[in-house]
Amino acid sequence: MSVSRRDLVVAGAFAFGASSLLLSGSVGAQGGDEAAVAQNLETLRKAQLEADRAKLAQVTSDQVSYGHSDGRVETKEQFINGVMTRKQVVKSLTFPDLKLSVVGNAAIVRHIYLAESELDGKATTTRIGALQVWQKQDGTWKLLARQGFRLPA
Repeated sequence: MSVSRRDLVVAGAFAFGASSLLLSGSVGAQGGDEAAVAQNLETLRKAQLEADRAKLAQVTSDQVSYGHSDGRVETKEQFINGVMTRKQVVKSLTFPDLKLSVVGNAAIVRHIYLAESELDGKATTTRIGALQVWQKQDGTWKLLARQGFRLPA
C-alpha cells in the first residue's frame, strides 16, 4: 500500500482536529466544574447568611477544617453550630474579589469575606480575606478547608 502526501495531510488534519475537539471537551468540563463550585460557594454564602443548617451540611465535607481569622479552627459540627448559635444578626454577606480555579478534583477559591451585622444595636463590618479548598466527592463539590485571614490595613 502506498501512502501519498495527500493521505498524510488528510490524516494530519484529522488528528489535529480530533485533538482540538478533545481539548475543548476538557476545557468545557473544567468550565462546568468551575460553575458547579461557584454554585456551591453561593449556596454556602446564603446558608451562612440565613443560618440554614441543612444547606451548610450539604456543601461542607465531613472532614472540613474551617479556620477563622483569629486562629480558631473548627470541625464541621463546630462550624455549623457556630453559625446556628451566633449572637449577631447578619444583615448582608458578600464574597467580592472572587478568584476560582479548578485543578483536577480540587478547586481553590480566594475572596474577600464582607459581612454587615448587628449585635446589641451596634453595627459591625467584617472584612477579611478567605482561602477555600473544595474537593469533588462522589460527584459533588464540598468545602474541604477554609482559612480566614486579616487583610493588610
